[in-house]
Amino acid sequence: MRETGAALPSTDRVRVGYAGPETLLVELNRPDRLNAMSGELIDDLHAVWAALAGRTDIRAVVLTGAGRGFCAGLDLVDYDDAGLAATPQERFELQERIAALVTGMRALPQVVIAAVHGPAAGGGLALALGADVRVAGPRAVFAVSFVRIGLSGADIGVSWLLPRLVGASRAFELLLTGRTIGAEEAVRIGLAGSVVDDPRGTALEIAGEVLANSPMGVRMTKQVMWSQLEVGSMQAGIDLENRTQIMTSFTRDHGEAVTAFTERRTPRFEDR
Repeated sequence: MRETGAALPSTDRVRVGYAGPETLLVELNRPDRLNAMSGELIDDLHAVWAALAGRTDIRAVVLTGAGRGFCAGLDLVDYDDAGLAATPQERFELQERIAALVTGMRALPQVVIAAVHGPAAGGGLALALGADVRVAGPRAVFAVSFVRIGLSGADIGVSWLLPRLVGASRAFELLLTGRTIGAEEAVRIGLAGSVVDDPRGTALEIAGEVLANSPMGVRMTKQVMWSQLEVGSMQAGIDLENRTQIMTSFTRDHGEAVTAFTERRTPRFEDR
């Protein structure tokens, strides 16, 4: 992982560096706590999202965790000992800060690929669900943990994201029981795309495949896919597709792709 310089914040808690051309590796780095979210880690990750928002030179982000965990959710020790939420107002503000990590990731122009090699629980599950693509390792474990600590199972966007990935019936069961899901089951129910021995390496390979496509086409695909999860009808979704398709058809990169196809060569995209 190569350094990115001052423009992209890298800290002891969230390490950031280039993992390849136009590809950034974001690694949660509290391995002794299974990368559970402290207040500082939450702030650090927000800073990374903010820095990425205007970066067209970075097109793919691989999100993972150091050590044996992806992210164990909110650090309950830090939550109590540091007085992160001493009043109802402070607790609500903390809740909004954590939830905004998921919506912030969704709003990024980059494709975000979660490489889940170990436990992803609670808020960590929300981060995985909020990514555009999920790759699981053999020891990956997904857990909707909220209901098991006396809270609602509906938290941090999980009750919106989960049924759209696995269906309402299965999402109800997972939210109400709080049971854990292994890697093989995660793939079977649609929570993850694949189980591989090296999820980080596979995530980087997927990033490379994404980068082979035109920048505008990829950005518009991400935007439309997320929007389609919210539109109220098939016709509204098709209308959105039609407008986006016509817009991208006028880019130089589309013309380059057509020319490259006829000339039997790899296209050279310029994001124009």
